[in-house]
Formats: sequence, structure tokens, C-alpha cells
Amino acid sequence: MAKYILGFHGSPATSPADLEGSMEKWVAWYQGMGSAVADMGNPAGPSKTIGADGRVASTNGNALTGYSILEAKSLDDAISLARGCPIYAAGGSVEVAELMPM
Repeated sequence: MAKYILGFHGSPATSPADLEGSMEKWVAWYQGMGSAVADMGNPAGPSKTIGADGRVASTNGNALTGYSILEAKSLDDAISLARGCPIYAAGGSVEVAELMPM
């Protein structure tokens, strides 16, 4: 099976109550995927973008807010697993990409 990275894009919870309710949904989602979860990952903090010219700028638009790594038979299977992600309820999105072995 191949490994796939899920890149989460979306706003984090804005209050402790939102965070608690959100975490319950995330835990249930991870549990539902079972052994497909290779690494639950982590949330991501503030970021900067470094251009080819070396300039550093604030990340605009749809910044990465976290990641997870799954094992799946194909990209389509990884996408199917990602469809249940709780980030959609907050208006977020999930980017899915295969991790290429080196």
C-alpha cells in the first residue's frame, strides 16, 4: 500500500468549546479509518512563504493548517477516506497527494 499525505486547509477553532467539539469529531474520524491512519499528524502554526528570490512573505489565502498520513491502495481510495474529514464542516478543504518512496 502507498502512503498519502492529507494537507488540511481551513480555519482553526475560535473558542475552547469549538475546539472540544471539533476534537471529538476528529477522533471519531480517525478511529473510523482504523489501520489506514499511518500518522495522525499535527496542526500547523503560522507560516511564511519563501520565494525563489529568497524573499520571505506572509502566506496568503489558503495556508496549510495541519496534516495526516494515510495508507491506501490508490489515490482514489485515499480521497474516499478524506471525504469524511471534519474540516469540511468549518469550510475547510483537504489536499491529497501520494508520498513517493525514495
